[in-house]
Amino acid sequence: MSSLPKVDFVTLGESMILFQPMPEGSIAYAPMFSKSVGGAESNVALGMSRLGKKTRWISRLGNDPFAGTIMSTLAGEGVDVTHVIRDDQAPTAVFFKESKGYGDPNVYYYRRNSAASKFKPEDVKTEWFEDARHFHVTGITPALGENTTDLVVEAMKEAKKQGLTVSFDPNLRRKLWSEEVARDTLLSLIPLCDIFMPGLDEAEFLLGSKTEEEYCQAFLDMGAKLVVLKLGTKGSMAKFADTVLYGDPFKVESVVDTVGAGDAFAAGFLSVLLDEENVLSEGVLQTSVPKALTRANTMGALATQFKGDWEGAPTLVEVENIVAGKQNTTR
Repeated sequence: MSSLPKVDFVTLGESMILFQPMPEGSIAYAPMFSKSVGGAESNVALGMSRLGKKTRWISRLGNDPFAGTIMSTLAGEGVDVTHVIRDDQAPTAVFFKESKGYGDPNVYYYRRNSAASKFKPEDVKTEWFEDARHFHVTGITPALGENTTDLVVEAMKEAKKQGLTVSFDPNLRRKLWSEEVARDTLLSLIPLCDIFMPGLDEAEFLLGSKTEEEYCQAFLDMGAKLVVLKLGTKGSMAKFADTVLYGDPFKVESVVDTVGAGDAFAAGFLSVLLDEENVLSEGVLQTSVPKALTRANTMGALATQFKGDWEGAPTLVEVENIVAGKQNTTR
């Protein structure tokens, strides 16, 4: 029997049903809501799948219709959901998002005691990582439940044991835990990853006030091999060994919704690295990181043009044409 094709990308985390008012405005007086799917890790998996990578998403969901919506949505986009655990005793989480035409949207989570919050380290299975190349986690999952930090630690260690490279996006969610616990937990996970992908505000949250290069060096000193720092409207930068590289921002005229931009950035960056076999070799990083920063900045900016968390994610051909300044054929 021939071996299964390699899975490029595996991720672990909670996905939820997202409700948004129709028409756009305040939740308090909305007569109707649209329903879609959202979650940091599944957003990245969906983005990677559209870019042509074979992806696998691991989670716990309730045994309810919301879970069916999430499973069918991801599977329909080509994401492997065969390792998702279904829980008869806990529900699938939901969240609401309202945009009032100014500033970032307000987000309200209803994920306490959700199925994903019941995750524990004993749930980690070696088959999650079989025939896979890369594992991605965020700082959201450790905040979900009593045992979810230990779950993430065990999963990162198991992935490393099986030879996968590991990326970690802190994806700070202040509503989910105290600042002290968040800081200590996120810092403790950096030594377990190869690629650390914070935003500038998250770096400041973790380490206080420093220069951009000082942030990157500090995270390298903690054990990461590559640090990718998101700089907002200034673009992004990366540091590995003694090399520092910058990526120019992709300019957009206006912002519709910032939610999901960081996940799109992660998908764009990692998709380029995973075009190569020896992802972390210095020679590969020297040639791949500049292209990866450009694609990541482009995808992060494009994500701000759509209300959904991932629905506007481009295909590989579309993003390559945009980066090259070409017009996609539309009719």
